Amino acid sequence: MEIGYFGLNQGPFCEPENMAALVQTLEQLGYESVWTGEHVILMDPHEAPSPVPPETPFLDTIAALSFAAAHTRTLKLGSGIVLLPQRNPVVLAKELAGVDVLSGGRLLFGVGAGYVPREFETLGIPYAERGARMTEHIEVIRTLWTQERPTFEGRFTQFSGIQSHPHPRQKPHPPIHVGGMSAAAHKRAVAQGNGWYGFFLDPDATEAALKSLEEAASQVERPAELGALEITITPPGPVDPDTAKRFEDLGVHRLVLMRSFEDMGPRADGEAKGRVMQFLEETAVALKLA
Repeated sequence: MEIGYFGLNQGPFCEPENMAALVQTLEQLGYESVWTGEHVILMDPHEAPSPVPPETPFLDTIAALSFAAAHTRTLKLGSGIVLLPQRNPVVLAKELAGVDVLSGGRLLFGVGAGYVPREFETLGIPYAERGARMTEHIEVIRTLWTQERPTFEGRFTQFSGIQSHPHPRQKPHPPIHVGGMSAAAHKRAVAQGNGWYGFFLDPDATEAALKSLEEAASQVERPAELGALEITITPPGPVDPDTAKRFEDLGVHRLVLMRSFEDMGPRADGEAKGRVMQFLEETAVALKLA
């Protein structure tokens, strides 16, 4: 089971010196990957279901992954997640292909549908369309990444007689990890994703989600070229070796750990970076990463 870290582009890790120290430490300690979060805008004043206070800093995902690529050599770079219905998929395909090329083929493309209606309202995108946009945008990006003469005729995107180069370094394309806990998200992961990403789940919740994914697999067809569905989980805080083993026994392929949301928020104190670095070192020893 691979071990990653969530929180590259938030809180104190929006500062370049802290970001560089984080990704280089992860690489040196034997972590497999680092992952971003994403909210393009936040509600002010804070209101549910928006997850964090409005002054929480989030660096743009593409900018953060590009910075991380330039400061590492082997660490995989995950978007955990891009809110895909809020993006122009043609532009995003170009941006992410650039990350994969410049990193030497290290991109892990995580996507989600989003769940905060006012974010969509602000961006001028109908909230009710997010599922349909998510499904279509995945195929738009896959088309642009893989076809020699890309053509697409969809509800939201249409093109022909175009080119978008360079294609990603990874072939046929960077792995696509579909996030979300709904039945629709699970069906989308089975039908379109190389993997599924579950966020803030303990082993019991993970077991329930995996059963839902099995049910989805009985209802929708999975293209053979996608292979086995890879499972990525972010638990709600640190894990000890016994808990990590429970996740592994359930069939989890990757844990993307975080210490605490307090390390990433607007009120993170000057010691947050140090706490995270200590957490990474202690976890690397406990889970025998090196």
